[in-house]
Amino acid sequence: MITMDITLVIQIVNMVVLMFLLNGVLYKPVKKILRERSEKLQGMQNEISDFEKNAKLRQEEVDAKMAKASGKAKAALDSARAEAQAAGNEKLAAIKAEADEGREEKLAEIRSQVERARKELHAGLEGFATEMAGKILGRSL
Repeated sequence: MITMDITLVIQIVNMVVLMFLLNGVLYKPVKKILRERSEKLQGMQNEISDFEKNAKLRQEEVDAKMAKASGKAKAALDSARAEAQAAGNEKLAAIKAEADEGREEKLAEIRSQVERARKELHAGLEGFATEMAGKILGRSL
């Protein structure tokens, strides 16, 4: 059976002293370390979210600048293409005008040759007709 004597009181005092010692030596430092670790992790998570926000903003800025640069490049390309087309059209028009001018000169020359040949043929037509008639009839006219 259990007897109640002074050892029971000493054991109770011993337990209370042990609780206070363990609380001061073990529990409070461990709780403090856990709290500091939790605060440090929370701070790191806040920094990570800030870095992610900054990265997202920077990416949006880069995308906007790329879109703007792409638009400028497209505009420059379109203007260069338009200038090249205009220059090509001008050269083509000049070549066409030169060809038309040359064609008109050649046509005028051919017309004058045809007219000259026609006059020569008309001039020799009467003599040719008389000669042919003489050959057909077998006598001179």
